[in-house]
Amino acid sequence: MTNKLGRLLLCVLFAGLTTVWAAAQDDTNTNSKGEVRNITGCLTKSGGGDEYLLTGTDGSTWEIHDKNSSSDLAAHANQTVEVRGVVNHSKTHNMKEDSKGMAHDTGATKARAEHGHLTVTEVHKVSGSCNQ
Repeated sequence: MTNKLGRLLLCVLFAGLTTVWAAAQDDTNTNSKGEVRNITGCLTKSGGGDEYLLTGTDGSTWEIHDKNSSSDLAAHANQTVEVRGVVNHSKTHNMKEDSKGMAHDTGATKARAEHGHLTVTEVHKVSGSCNQ
């Protein structure tokens, strides 16, 4: 009887440790999906008013509104820039991007490029033109 109880406790302990390990592995994946992002890419004027589009070197696209940003985006239009900013509605954005990733893994979609809205806090010129 003691032997069976010992085996049962060992199995429960093993299952618990496996669950904790799996959860820890899942959490390490969120570092690139933080609220604050650094993105390098081409900044272009999009539409009218204060709207800009940042096309990242990784293929991601980010909509930016100058009125929400603390940087002068007009001075950097049609340049390759490095932008630091806060993802708008980051939790919802990350859930959407995770769903796109899962759909791609199952073969339901082909495009996986990230798209979102960004509030820029810093912008630095990398090049005077865009290489696209």
